[in-house]
Amino acid sequence: MTTTSTTYTSVAKFLHWTIALAILGMIVLGWVMGDIPRGDPLKFTLFQAHKSIGITILLLSIFRLAWRLTHTAPPLPTDMKNWERRLSKTIVVLFYILIIGMPLTGWVIVSTSPLNIPTMLYGVFPWPHLPILPTLANKKEIGEAMEEFHGFLAYAILALLTLHIGGALKHHFISRDDVLTRMTPNFLNGFLNRLRASK
Repeated sequence: MTTTSTTYTSVAKFLHWTIALAILGMIVLGWVMGDIPRGDPLKFTLFQAHKSIGITILLLSIFRLAWRLTHTAPPLPTDMKNWERRLSKTIVVLFYILIIGMPLTGWVIVSTSPLNIPTMLYGVFPWPHLPILPTLANKKEIGEAMEEFHGFLAYAILALLTLHIGGALKHHFISRDDVLTRMTPNFLNGFLNRLRASK
């Protein structure tokens, strides 16, 4: 579906902010979990919450990708430099890789765990392990490698997010275009525009 709108659809905005906040929460939750001693019941509770939110992010991210492929994004500002356009597209692609790849690596970790703890989404819905992985002889080594990669992806997301936020603020307050407000909720746009006008 093509569009001549200068803003993203309400569905795209909802998915964008919901996934973004969930990922930030997951990164914090992951660090908190790591500091809790093994055997503490709170660690198990937080681990189950981490798995539930992670699968939710995976499903929302796949839906978001499908939405993006069927709904054209609003056009970028006509005076935007070519290198900025290329960087913007690259960041979008990397974000999709990360927001889908990170929960997938988490799913691999759970599926290869020697503990073989079942996943119950939000304590209600059973979620299966990935096929084949639980039966592999070297599943422990695979799980440990994925744990390291999972942690690396968390830092990669934070780095990319910093670049993304910096670019959005640059466009709003320096370039003074609509790159930021086309994705922010409508109720915030008036405030953001007044804030820019005061600078």
